[in-house]
Amino acid sequence: MSDTTNHHQPVLRARGLMKRYGTVVAMNGADFDLYPNEILGVIGDNGAGKTTLIRAISGATVPDHGTIELDGKEVQFRTPDDARNEGIETVYQNLALSPALSIADNMFLGREVRKSGIMGSLFRKLDHKHMETFARDKLSELGLLTIQNINQAVETLSGGQRQGVAVARAAAFGSKVVIMDEPTAALGVKESRRVLDLIQDVKAKGMPIVLISHNMPHVFEVCDRIHIHRLGRRLCTVDPKTISMSDAVAMMTGAMEPPVDAISA
Repeated sequence: MSDTTNHHQPVLRARGLMKRYGTVVAMNGADFDLYPNEILGVIGDNGAGKTTLIRAISGATVPDHGTIELDGKEVQFRTPDDARNEGIETVYQNLALSPALSIADNMFLGREVRKSGIMGSLFRKLDHKHMETFARDKLSELGLLTIQNINQAVETLSGGQRQGVAVARAAAFGSKVVIMDEPTAALGVKESRRVLDLIQDVKAKGMPIVLISHNMPHVFEVCDRIHIHRLGRRLCTVDPKTISMSDAVAMMTGAMEPPVDAISA
């Protein structure tokens, strides 16, 4: 799985992130490290602040204090578009797909490609052929060819297929990092399996992935390291090969102290 030679410089690094909402402290000096070519699981109890952390690194929340670095360079995301422009793609739990639009149109939502020349610049004509070809290529790359027609409406797809489109879109446009928020939450066993395979396919293409999930067996199966979030900050980072699921849950809930060597990881 993960390999310590990767661990020189994180692709994405955050230090001391703080965020308050009135009297509620959502992030309390949160740190974060994602290394090249790894799947990092992020787990934490409800209210631990992991959502705020993920929103900060994906541009949806602006921290009050702290720094975020991408490839060693400090970045300041004011909006999700800022993060996307830097190569960070997020697959949200609600998928952010438009059910009535086709698969190809959903792949390019907000990134529509115009035709070249005057038809595109003046008449704003979209290059549907280019978008369809690109969408089909990306779906086949990830083994999603069960989707027959690139022009079928997303509402005609199963939950797992919709998740596949959202993952394919993120993998197609994310050049640095893909963040996945509870990708298997609404899926049955078989469709969850397909999405876990997809996550590993995306990793195999060299893309580091952040996986936020409540599903411990899934986290332990696919993740190289697990970031445990508690009380608004990173408690520790653990190796799923050397720690049990029940210990991870105990740390997450405060019933158990983390191993000393895991705290600075």
